[in-house]
Amino acid sequence: MTTLAPPDPSSEQQLENNHDPEHEHGDFRLFGLATFLVADGMTFAGFFAAYLTYKSVNSLPDGAIYELELALPTLNTILLLLSSATFHRAGQALKKNDSNICRRWLLITGGLGIAFLASQMVEYFTLPFGLTDNLFASTFYALTGFHGLHVTLGAIMIFIVWWQVRSPEGRVTSQNNFPLEAAELYWHFVDGIWVILFLILYIL
Repeated sequence: MTTLAPPDPSSEQQLENNHDPEHEHGDFRLFGLATFLVADGMTFAGFFAAYLTYKSVNSLPDGAIYELELALPTLNTILLLLSSATFHRAGQALKKNDSNICRRWLLITGGLGIAFLASQMVEYFTLPFGLTDNLFASTFYALTGFHGLHVTLGAIMIFIVWWQVRSPEGRVTSQNNFPLEAAELYWHFVDGIWVILFLILYIL
């Protein structure tokens, strides 16, 4: 008489893992976001190249004034650098499962982003040239406006995450913190682009 051997628990576990999507596919969400940011960075690089080309090749008309004031752009730089620090503090608070402190830092970060946008609008109204004056001016507005759009999207993402971290049992927790990590990576990218933009537009 043949006796059947009891099933091997390790074999059953391996079989279950083979059918578990988490074991079949890794989490490539951050990799996908990083790929997107690289492509987005190339778009900014194209804007930078166009701006520098127009500035060096096209002669400015007589009487054109392109001495840009540094006060507001410097303030904007400080605002964004501070916002990167506050966003990092929010991430650290979430890792400690302190949703209240995390929300507080996120709110500060979003407020700094809005302050940046308000300061940029003030600068637009005080610039000595308009959008359609020449290629140099058009490229300047396109570059700063494109970056401002990224800041706007980043601020929206921050407030969405802020809402989702409203409780320790919310959608964004220390165990499920990808939305915050993704928003933070995007925000640091936007801040880094601004530093490059500031050096090219206002310092060089």
